[in-house]
Amino acid sequence: MSNRSANSEFIIIGFPGLQQKFHIPVSITMFLVYCVSLLANSSVIILILQKDQLHQPMYIIIRNLALSDLLFDTITLPKIIAKYWFGAGSISFYGCIFQLFCIHSLASLDSLVIMLMAIDRYVAICKPLRYHSIISNKLVSLLCFFFWVLAALIGSTVAVIAGQLPYCGPNRVKNFCCVYSAVTVLACVDVTLARWTFFTLAMCVLLLPLAFIILSYILIIRVIHSSTNNKNSWKAFYTCTTHLIVIGLYYIPRVFVYSTSQIPLILDADINVFLLCLYTFVPHLANPIIYCLRTKEITHIFELSFNNIVLLKSMQTSKNLQ
Repeated sequence: MSNRSANSEFIIIGFPGLQQKFHIPVSITMFLVYCVSLLANSSVIILILQKDQLHQPMYIIIRNLALSDLLFDTITLPKIIAKYWFGAGSISFYGCIFQLFCIHSLASLDSLVIMLMAIDRYVAICKPLRYHSIISNKLVSLLCFFFWVLAALIGSTVAVIAGQLPYCGPNRVKNFCCVYSAVTVLACVDVTLARWTFFTLAMCVLLLPLAFIILSYILIIRVIHSSTNNKNSWKAFYTCTTHLIVIGLYYIPRVFVYSTSQIPLILDADINVFLLCLYTFVPHLANPIIYCLRTKEITHIFELSFNNIVLLKSMQTSKNLQ
């Protein structure tokens, strides 16, 4: 990192225009979001690890997505909650750069993992008889490991670009965490080149996987349309609606926000932060809930676990009454 930076720390602002009386309600909302995300994503990870019937390629992908979302929320939310509860909004320069690295690494990882989901669904629907010969647990595990490494390289590139800029003036980060756009705007040099470099990298990370996803679903729809057993094919496609919801929640808001940041359309700082929270934390909450509600295997396991708990409690109550 460059020694030209006079700022030894940054101050996380959160919502710049938020009045004092709303600090507690907003922080409580974020705390509840974190608790639900922690519980839901942890449950999905533990469930998939423990149950042998869930040791399948699709669930390995879901487990990696849940782990990524859990790490992202743990790295970002406690700090902004502490800022609103205790006024502890300061973060060291290197702490901010590390948070920036984690944020952009994990966001890139989500994009790559969601693309892998689309490829898995394509093979499952278009080549069902060859699915297990093409997609194996070992192959998916290796691909996920490769995506973690690739995402870390992307995050490192973004962190190095941001870390080498000199910061010798304002140190108030107008966001809930150290994202690239909110940090680099504080540099005391022209950051046009750095901003366009990041925009190009972000569009590649978003649009290349999105192109694979769109192509996968075009081929899926084409196969379903030409299938003789149309009813069963559409039933198979119905299982993909879960994935389509995740795609919509992840890609559409991000492409909009990144695109508007490069054109004269200037959004209010609070709206920018709100949109960032919306397209970041809503998917993290929705993903495990969607998978549990729409995946028969996970739903069945939860039902069995719940029934066992109820049975044990009723047996204990009966024993106490005796």
